[in-house]
Amino acid sequence: MVVAGSMGERAMAGAAGLCANGALRAGAGLVCVATQREALPIVAVLAPCATGMALDFGADINALAVGFGADVVAVGPGLGDRVTGAQVTDLLGRFSGKVVLDADALNGLAQQGRWNARWPHNVVLTPHPGEMKRLCAGWGWDDPGADRRKLACRFAGETGVVVVLKGARSVVADPDRVYVNQTGNSGMATGGAGDVLTGIIAALMGQKMSAFDAAVLGTHLHGLAGDFAAEELGRMSVTAADLVDFLPEALCDLAERDAS
Repeated sequence: MVVAGSMGERAMAGAAGLCANGALRAGAGLVCVATQREALPIVAVLAPCATGMALDFGADINALAVGFGADVVAVGPGLGDRVTGAQVTDLLGRFSGKVVLDADALNGLAQQGRWNARWPHNVVLTPHPGEMKRLCAGWGWDDPGADRRKLACRFAGETGVVVVLKGARSVVADPDRVYVNQTGNSGMATGGAGDVLTGIIAALMGQKMSAFDAAVLGTHLHGLAGDFAAEELGRMSVTAADLVDFLPEALCDLAERDAS
């Protein structure tokens, strides 16, 4: 289940479509997008292979996920204020499946201060540097510092979750391990790229991968798709939708290397 997208003065229905399409391209068998009722027709066009349901204010996300039969719930892309931090922490305390939190879900979580995940080994957070700073402030860290690797490891160690600190050479950390991604390029610094990554990681988690392994592989594939897109289109012309389009090439390249 993808909980994403919203309408209003800043319409962000596209974020839901990008996340859903990223998940489908990465092998998710069935994706349901829970989004604002007014956004449903737009999301249906952007992601025609996904199903949809209306997301009302104050909705019980755990109940929606369980009712749908979701193995994984990805929350955050383009949500705006549709979901509060309290709803996110409620999901972390009740949903026993796997969870990926991004964008506005992270901003809501930051407003909750210190929080706990009941099954932290099943949770992936995908903050960009600004979101990471807000999360750290919520935990009482006034100066998160400039060492991205150290910061991701510290946050993962204190929360027990997997952290994907996005940016040039994204850092993936859990309480015991750390990985620095080597794929990707500056052309991927474009709106919606993180939404695609959220969908990819969620899809891999749904295929029985651990949260850490899914985050590592998802980050690698996401960057590799960006590299193929930049090679074909030029870095300046890469969009988030191109990452979805070039993901099959990245997957095939990985399969060929595994076979050789």
